[in-house]
Amino acid sequence: MYSESDLEAAVAGGALTPRQAASFRDYIASRRHTPVVDEEHFRLLTGFNDIFVAIAAVILLVAVGWIGYYVGPRIEFDGPSPTMGLFVAAAAWGLAEFFTGRRRMALPSIILLLAFVGGVFATMAFGAVVVIGEDNVDSTQGGMLVLTGSAAVAAAAAWAHWRRFHVPITVAAGVAALVALALGLVATAFASPDMTDAQVETMRRAMEIGALLLGIGVFLFAMRWDGSDPRRETRRSDVAFWLHLLAAPMIVHPIFSLLGLTEGRATPLEAVIVVLLYVVLGLAALAIDRRALLVSALAYVLYALNSLFETYGAVELSVALTALVIGSALLLLSAFWANARRAVVRPLPESLQTRLPVLDRVSVAAPAA
Repeated sequence: MYSESDLEAAVAGGALTPRQAASFRDYIASRRHTPVVDEEHFRLLTGFNDIFVAIAAVILLVAVGWIGYYVGPRIEFDGPSPTMGLFVAAAAWGLAEFFTGRRRMALPSIILLLAFVGGVFATMAFGAVVVIGEDNVDSTQGGMLVLTGSAAVAAAAAWAHWRRFHVPITVAAGVAALVALALGLVATAFASPDMTDAQVETMRRAMEIGALLLGIGVFLFAMRWDGSDPRRETRRSDVAFWLHLLAAPMIVHPIFSLLGLTEGRATPLEAVIVVLLYVVLGLAALAIDRRALLVSALAYVLYALNSLFETYGAVELSVALTALVIGSALLLLSAFWANARRAVVRPLPESLQTRLPVLDRVSVAAPAA
């Protein structure tokens, strides 16, 4: 299995000419009867060896973290130790030098990146507690400051990892750390030692609004990566995929939460609002040719439709009917995704269309069987 990044590397290394690579992409598109851009490719597995190495890497990292638990200073008598994260981060970077830097293995690279960034975050967070003292971080503000500082260092670690290995998910991991930093600062601004229920609710609302605004920012950042590769033939498209996967829940969850749809049973009116919002999200997903928005909002629309069917008497079959409606709709959308995209994108202004993924690719004729 070869990814767009592999083809890009083959062209850069002289193994294929740009024309040959384009012809190969066109041939695959003609065989699948769908534009390559609509497939939303990203590399997760290059073979079963990826799974084998990933399992072995996880086992090793767990063992290294376990050893770190016993050899370093701890929080309380049996609490976590900063050396746990330090050992995991060091081991993850060392393994990445071979399995990412030399072998370019997809799944192990993702796991090692997450282990490295997570290890750095844990090292800083637990280390700060050990150095500063538990009494100084027991308050809400003290804990939030530790978390925000650790998130900042984790973002810097992700940047260093990107500079060294260029794993597509790294950008999303670094942005996630920056989002955690920003939300931590928001929480710190609202936190106080003795918060009333009203203050807690205000802070929750502020966090949701902050997450929504940050999610929109991440979405625009993802579109910048997508806009630089409208034919989705380079690593930039893979980076955009992970950023969209990060942005989608940050946008979807706050919207439905602010509407009060996460606090209990949805009324018929609220259920209709959820369905209409899902349609709007579907149109946006078609326009940008990314399915992450639809997946992130799926739980809410399933919940809303289930409540709607129960309200109108289909109690026993509510779950089945909901699954039937949503499953059928998504399968039909998938089958006719390219046609639906044309219907959504072509009426848009030309200036906007040029910023979106291409609608079609000129295909070569497939040879007769």
